[in-house]
Amino acid sequence: MPLSYWVVGIVLLFMPVLANDFVLFQILGWSFILGMIALSLMFLGGYGGMVSLAQMSIAALAGYMVAILGTSGVQAISLHWPWWLYVPVAIIVAAIFATMIGALAVRTEGIYTIMITLAIAAAFFYFTRQNYTIFNGYSGFANVVPPELFGINWRRPIPFYYLALFCAAISYLVVVYVSRSPFGLALQGVRDNPRRMAALGFNVVMHRVVAYTFASVIAAVAGILLVWQNAQISPGTAGLPAVIDILVIAIVGGLARPIGPFIGALIYVLLRTFSPDVLLTLGLPGDRFKLMIGLGFLAVVYWSPDGVLGLWDRWRTHRRKAADPLTGQGGAP
Repeated sequence: MPLSYWVVGIVLLFMPVLANDFVLFQILGWSFILGMIALSLMFLGGYGGMVSLAQMSIAALAGYMVAILGTSGVQAISLHWPWWLYVPVAIIVAAIFATMIGALAVRTEGIYTIMITLAIAAAFFYFTRQNYTIFNGYSGFANVVPPELFGINWRRPIPFYYLALFCAAISYLVVVYVSRSPFGLALQGVRDNPRRMAALGFNVVMHRVVAYTFASVIAAVAGILLVWQNAQISPGTAGLPAVIDILVIAIVGGLARPIGPFIGALIYVLLRTFSPDVLLTLGLPGDRFKLMIGLGFLAVVYWSPDGVLGLWDRWRTHRRKAADPLTGQGGAP
């Protein structure tokens, strides 16, 4: 691993010493969660060539399962299962849902895959908003908190920060490992030339469907963390704006490498948190924070289709070309 990765890892481990509770819980914790959901999209789009807009719906379904099977403020619906039972069941239900989506979407390509997954995300949003028997309709569920294990309140800023950091780090490492495994290499071959891979004996459809299932596990874990962080879940969690936000995060960070979604998530959270104050300072309505996010998205995409990571690579390449060929020193400032 590069030295920079070790430096970032050490800084993140000791971040509670440097940052206050707001930064730990609301900025970094939220960034890790959104980064994991965008990471599941990056795995499908970057390694499989399949851009799915249903990843936020998958995460929301896992969050709903935690509220329904566990404990919430809606006593008439929640089943009060123990955490060691409802957490894996929530992940399994989300994985089954994603597998069904994959089985339908992998038979299409390009814009048709995007439209099918977007239609599924919209259908899921309206279904949860109109269903009161299972999903409690528009109100959703409140008072959904993580269990107190080992005498620790995991919704406190520092414990939750380390929980989100651990899940994000594991998700990142697993994606890196899978991308270099025989399955990951075959999936990338399917992305580049499905006809050739089929001629070599690979089951193209099965590889794509399994990719959806694998990515859904990451999204489901993030969905559980999201409902624990907010202590509630409602149809708006999986609304179309949230669905588009995940796509923006993945593209801004970059779909080429697994670290990109986390960079994009941090940029999004910072803009989402502080742009209302900037707008109010400029004399504009603070509720138009989406304007700042949209402008940032357009700027990144215009200058680098590969996102922030693409800008970084271009800057490093420019410095390398401008350096002295004999000493390797110099270059652009």
